[in-house]
Amino acid sequence: MTDAALYAEADRLFARKKLAAFGLPAVLLIYLAYVFLAFDIPGLAERARLDNARTLMSDIWSYKTRVAQDNRNGEVVVAIEGERKGEYPPGTEPDWVQMDPAGTRIDLGDGHIVSFFPEGGFTYAMPGRAPIEARLDGRSVVSNVTDAPDWISASNTRFQLETSHGRVSLTRNRTELFRYFPGWELFFFTLDSPYHGASLTQLFGDRIDPTRSNLSGAWHDFWNNAMWRHSDVVWALFETVLMAFLGTFGAAIIALPVAFLAAKNFTPLGALRFGARRIFDFLRGVDGLIWTIVLSRAFGPGPMTGALAILLTDTGSFGKLFSEALENVDGKQIEGLSSTGARPVQRYRFGVIPQITPVLVSQVLYYLESNTRSATIIGAITGGGIGLLLTQAMITQKDWEEVSYYIILIVLMVMAMDSLSGWLRRKLIRGA
Repeated sequence: MTDAALYAEADRLFARKKLAAFGLPAVLLIYLAYVFLAFDIPGLAERARLDNARTLMSDIWSYKTRVAQDNRNGEVVVAIEGERKGEYPPGTEPDWVQMDPAGTRIDLGDGHIVSFFPEGGFTYAMPGRAPIEARLDGRSVVSNVTDAPDWISASNTRFQLETSHGRVSLTRNRTELFRYFPGWELFFFTLDSPYHGASLTQLFGDRIDPTRSNLSGAWHDFWNNAMWRHSDVVWALFETVLMAFLGTFGAAIIALPVAFLAAKNFTPLGALRFGARRIFDFLRGVDGLIWTIVLSRAFGPGPMTGALAILLTDTGSFGKLFSEALENVDGKQIEGLSSTGARPVQRYRFGVIPQITPVLVSQVLYYLESNTRSATIIGAITGGGIGLLLTQAMITQKDWEEVSYYIILIVLMVMAMDSLSGWLRRKLIRGA
């Protein structure tokens, strides 16, 4: 080949590499542009409610005390999280709330003072700014704010302002204030419990409630906490683990004998082997959530429906894994047992099962750990387990500290299942 031909070939190779180097980024940019338009990213950014997200995120690590006045009758209620179960009895309000028929006065600290009007409305006084006033004028909400900053939302039907010290709003029916505090208030005891506000020293000291001991009474009030529902949460966690356990081990028990039909070295008949494999493909080809919806329509909601959904999906997965493990067993051990006159069941029991036990145990324990997480989502659909409580707390959008509580418990549950499965693998496989 001449020098000119070599140069020409080199130029073609260089151009081809340059085109390939240019083509991949171009295709990637085109794909990203398509995703940007298909998912309507500009519209999503426009519809985003960052103020709502900020409020929800603050609810995760804090609680709010709500002071609400009914503008129709002037009644004022102070309650933690705005719930009746966290309502302060009359005369026991926190010291920063001063009840007065002439108008409730609320001291938010650092010179931030809110005063409610008995007929509806409020004034918000803060350092360095003229007091902000909002009141009812007939059926309209009016204020003295002419150029509202971004932390004030004003309309004819609603006026709301939010500062670092609290959030106040006014509508035709209600004047309300929310003040946030760090922590999860009433996590241990509600306001009606005699142990609310008691220290550890007091709990281990003289009796607080003369009718019962401190430890038993404190445990009873904690376990039956009406706001946090600890007993219901623990039962929901048990249901979640139970769904995962029944579904996983039930699938393993069903899949193991059927896997012999799908293994080539144990089922020479091709039609039977083909049918068994297609059954496994069908069961694992349908997602567990689809099975959950189908079974919930057939059997109704409940933890057992979730366990059956896990069982059907994992039966297909275990069947494929177990049949592949059976096809790779060593035939010499089976031949040795056959030479002793062992029956087929004995050959399978002592010549096959010991060989695949490490695979069986490892896969079953891994799926148990994975299904513990999946049972949370399945429980949200079937109405059982911790997933139901998590969904209910998220839908209300007012108890996000409970959402964080449930998420922490789910993470701890998964970590516990991971540690348990690892310990069982070491015990059953290595004997250590």
